[in-house]
Amino acid sequence: MAEKDKYVAYVSSYTSGNNAKLGISIFDVDVEAGRMTKKDQVEITNSSYITISHNQKFLYSITDFGVESYKIEKDGSLKLIGSASINGMRGCYLSTDYDDKFLFVAGYHDAKVTVLRINQDGGAGEITDEIYHKGLGSIAERNFRPHINCVKMTRDNRFLLAADLGMDHIIVYKLNHVTGKLSQLDIIHSEQESAPRHLKFSKDGKFLYIVHELKSYIDVYQYSLDKNEIPVFEKIQTISTLNDYHASVTSASAINLSEDFKYIISSNAGDNSVVIYSVDTKSGLLKKVLCLPVSGDYPKDVALFPDNKHLVSLNHESNTMTFFTVDMDKGTIVMNGREIPVDRPNCIIFHKLPK
Repeated sequence: MAEKDKYVAYVSSYTSGNNAKLGISIFDVDVEAGRMTKKDQVEITNSSYITISHNQKFLYSITDFGVESYKIEKDGSLKLIGSASINGMRGCYLSTDYDDKFLFVAGYHDAKVTVLRINQDGGAGEITDEIYHKGLGSIAERNFRPHINCVKMTRDNRFLLAADLGMDHIIVYKLNHVTGKLSQLDIIHSEQESAPRHLKFSKDGKFLYIVHELKSYIDVYQYSLDKNEIPVFEKIQTISTLNDYHASVTSASAINLSEDFKYIISSNAGDNSVVIYSVDTKSGLLKKVLCLPVSGDYPKDVALFPDNKHLVSLNHESNTMTFFTVDMDKGTIVMNGREIPVDRPNCIIFHKLPK
């Protein structure tokens, strides 16, 4: 009988006002039961976002002082490699290129994209480029200036997309894989006052999904290259993250793909709901499966378990993780056991352990 895949889950949290300063929690995952058991915690300040390298060997986290790098041990525990400065205010998002040679950090507060070279030991090293976004947005309060909320490479590893929530657009940069420098090529314009927040690409890299915080919808783009190898993004769908009936003040937060790339899951703060779409892998188009409450306040991140039969919601304001059993055919979710207390959780990543 084949050995079952084993998983851990990493959950990042804010630690301000929390004397323990334990910003990353590690959980053993029971996929069949759709539950998690706390295994360990890591001391790190204000882990606002985490990412795992594409080779699955290293985990990187935002911290007050820049970024911290960890080696992922065979049992899923984390061993600190070191820390690196980003020469600016605390970041809000980070990701690696597909060769795991560079680490990109998004700066919400100072509107800066920072590129760091990844050392041979997997640790984040020297800064190779820093780009500040400039301009004035359309809203006079929060969005009066640039706020970079997400940085992600295209799957062909050619271009870096930086979602600027304050300017309502995504800037497309070409990455020089030798120098680690970025050069701007294009801008993908979103609707005014829509606030593009996070980006995901389909498994084949042909489709781009952008969740918009303030207008609570996902835009779907087809990605291709023209004859001059210039990236082209063509919008093919806009789909709401809400039901027709919803809380009056609501904002979309997370966007994640299922492990098999057949579903996209997102969440709505204010409405405190989770939305799941099925993905047509050929056309890239989304079809809404369900949109239902998560029994928590401000679901900042949501994720499907690897079996697509369970989900977890990280409820930032109620300091909980809530668990549900999912029936995709019926379009229902049912509460699955008790909530787990987590202090101001930000994001979750499932990681398959090596056999």
